[in-house]
Amino acid sequence: MTTHGPVLPIWTCGGCGAPWPCATRRRELRAEYADAPVSLALYLGAQLVRASEDLSWAPAGTLHRRFLGWLR
Repeated sequence: MTTHGPVLPIWTCGGCGAPWPCATRRRELRAEYADAPVSLALYLGAQLVRASEDLSWAPAGTLHRRFLGWLR
């Protein structure tokens, strides 16, 4: 179990205080979904939708880069 989960509704990391998903959680997610990259993208897409509701003031492009842009 990771300590780097999101603190809602502000979407910061509970482990380090960085914007979630932080660098540590990204590494953990890559390892967890190593054999299922599409599932990882779907999971993060769902988190993006949830975060966009909580962070309605944040630009959509910024949230997209934060949640999905690092998957390349």
